[in-house]
Amino acid sequence: MNILSGLFHSRDKPQNRVGGGWSFLFGGTTSGKTVNERTAMQTTAVYACVRILSEAVAGLPLHIYRYRADGGKERIPMHPLYHLLHDEPNPEMTSFVFRETLMSHLLLWGNAYAQIVRNGRGQAVALYPLLPSKMDVSRTANGELLYTYYRDADETGLNPKGGYIALRRDEVLHIPGLGFDGLIGYSPIAMAKNALGMSLATEEYGASFFANGANPGGVLEHPGVIKDIGRVKESWNSAYQGNGNAHKIAVLEEGMKFQSIGIPPEQAQFLETRKFQINEIARIYRVPPHMVGDLEKSSFSNIEQQSLEFVKYTLDPWVVRWEQSLQQSLLLPSEKPSLFIRFNLDGLLRGDYQSRMNGYAVGRQNGWMSANDIRELEDMNRIPTVEGGDLYLVNGNMTKLADAGAVAGNQSKEANGQ
Repeated sequence: MNILSGLFHSRDKPQNRVGGGWSFLFGGTTSGKTVNERTAMQTTAVYACVRILSEAVAGLPLHIYRYRADGGKERIPMHPLYHLLHDEPNPEMTSFVFRETLMSHLLLWGNAYAQIVRNGRGQAVALYPLLPSKMDVSRTANGELLYTYYRDADETGLNPKGGYIALRRDEVLHIPGLGFDGLIGYSPIAMAKNALGMSLATEEYGASFFANGANPGGVLEHPGVIKDIGRVKESWNSAYQGNGNAHKIAVLEEGMKFQSIGIPPEQAQFLETRKFQINEIARIYRVPPHMVGDLEKSSFSNIEQQSLEFVKYTLDPWVVRWEQSLQQSLLLPSEKPSLFIRFNLDGLLRGDYQSRMNGYAVGRQNGWMSANDIRELEDMNRIPTVEGGDLYLVNGNMTKLADAGAVAGNQSKEANGQ
């Protein structure tokens, strides 16, 4: 009993974050730049990766299916959850916007939360996104998960001071990313804060360089003693500093000389660093570089394969997280043995037109695809059953080896007059 009590006590609070709504690795970086979810989105590569993955998940068809007695499956569009997931999860959002919002939270904070509104029968009737930065996850005295959400004045409306609201496990849809204990996910931004800080610092350096007229900093050397250093410095900056004064001819008096002390961008490998940081951020989210605009190592021969690998190795794991979290939180206990929720990735895995037609021809000629099976994959209307749309055909030139021997024997008997 004591052993079980000790094990239970060790899990009395999820430890992936230091509590509250702030991530455990945020703060300063070795580059000197402060990195958090909002500053990270100012990096074009992060914005591109988050947008690509969020829009990809939001745009996938999402359906509810039932297991059939014959081992097949069938879509059930009349289920109450179908409208909720496929059309609009709440009166204020479409399904696309809702999934896009939650996926962006998952990619930036490592967790996505939504409040589940249920009716008297326990069925989900609405889903509302919750900001991960305002959510705290803990355990009650009896070990159940407790979600505490902070609502500020803008969200509360009637209560100008805001406040905390406690939500039970069955009132929250929680999609966690990779994490320590399987309850709360890491923040990818916090884990890669130094890489993102370097990208922000590089971008700021480039902006400052061009704001300075695309010239590195330097010093003015005077052979004598300058009585009013501030006046000389201000006069020089007002005449030659900034984009508006670029390429002006400098006039130096009293034997003064200008000596550059900054490092030109080409010597600092500015462009190479910028390019590497794009690949570094794409590596964090496992997005092919060509999808964020880096086509250096892409060609017509490999870009299609990279796109298929994106679906298989990048998008599919996220989709599985979504599917299992939706099933766990939204399906009633009585429905879980017979129903399941699935995204449809077939559209993203399709090859070019000629490859698809060749594949359909093989399936049609070998009897495992009907005309309507093919037309549904191509988003075409079905052929009525009475016109043969659901027929499964087999090439007549092919037969079993035993039957071929029997046919040959009968032909031999016929030739001999038997």
